[in-house]
Amino acid sequence: DSTNTGVEYLSEKAMQTLLLQPDTSKPKGIRDQFFMVLMYDTAARIQEMIDVRICDIHAGSSPTITLTGKGSKTRIVPLMEKTMKHLERYMALFHPEESLNSTKPLFYVIRKQQQFRISDDAVRLFMNKYAEVAHTICSEVPEKIHPHIFRHSRAMHLYQRGMDLTLISQWLGHASLQSTLVYAHADTEQKRKAIELANGEKLLSTLDIYKTK
Repeated sequence: DSTNTGVEYLSEKAMQTLLLQPDTSKPKGIRDQFFMVLMYDTAARIQEMIDVRICDIHAGSSPTITLTGKGSKTRIVPLMEKTMKHLERYMALFHPEESLNSTKPLFYVIRKQQQFRISDDAVRLFMNKYAEVAHTICSEVPEKIHPHIFRHSRAMHLYQRGMDLTLISQWLGHASLQSTLVYAHADTEQKRKAIELANGEKLLSTLDIYKTK
């Protein structure tokens, strides 16, 4: 969904469609799906995702991830159990020898038999490939997406499900609450449009009655 308040985000249904596109019978599909699941779950920025090291993930009864944002500010974000299941499957394939204390990048590509952090371009490439396919299944998914849509979508979904804006602000690592208010404005705008669509004709006919009296 895109609103005129400038926040581009996907509905929960559209996000689910997108996340289901990678072919998880192949290692690359498992990696791509886990990347997108983790990005959505944490509402991380693309650079924060690229910078994640294995040791930034803390397993246990309340799993979390430490993200390093703008100005080297770190924040700790909770992880869902489902995300941890994706992590286990991913680690077994891509980091079979590594412990969770490893400082190696979580996501990598192999060039000349060496591991390098995955690049911004590589991520955008696979995201758009899946968006194109997802669009044919669910028209709410744009044919072209940008990584930030995961962050916006997660923030909107948390807000729509009743999470306090102050908490969302901390979750996103915003320096001030002002930056987070955009989600409240976008949600209000969407509700206003829905009310107009639902009540438009009824409302007008009611007003017409008043006018004739």
